[in-house]
Amino acid sequence: QVHLEESGGGLVQAGGSLRLSCAASGSIIIFRLNSMAWYRQARGKERELVAGITGGGNPTYAGSVKGRFTISRDNARNTVDLQMNGLRPEDTGIYYCNLDPFKSNPWGQGTQVTVSS
Repeated sequence: QVHLEESGGGLVQAGGSLRLSCAASGSIIIFRLNSMAWYRQARGKERELVAGITGGGNPTYAGSVKGRFTISRDNARNTVDLQMNGLRPEDTGIYYCNLDPFKSNPWGQGTQVTVSS
């Protein structure tokens, strides 16, 4: 299993920026060989994938965040980051990182992002 700890969330005004970070521990070989993703869950909604990145560093994005969010990973430091610019109120939610697909790997506690209008 890969243990994941997210950080970097907060309260920001619309149009602002935040940088989220996810630190992996445990089975690092699983982390380095697999695609990773950032997911978010808004209140009352299902968790959705917002950005993914392959082990080799190729990113993919949900249409709603394309052009505003940038995902990156550092396999030497065992981290996955999400730079979020041009934040909107609809980006509000708890953000989690995990494998993509998550394959029943445990979820971390997530980090809350709140965007005020």
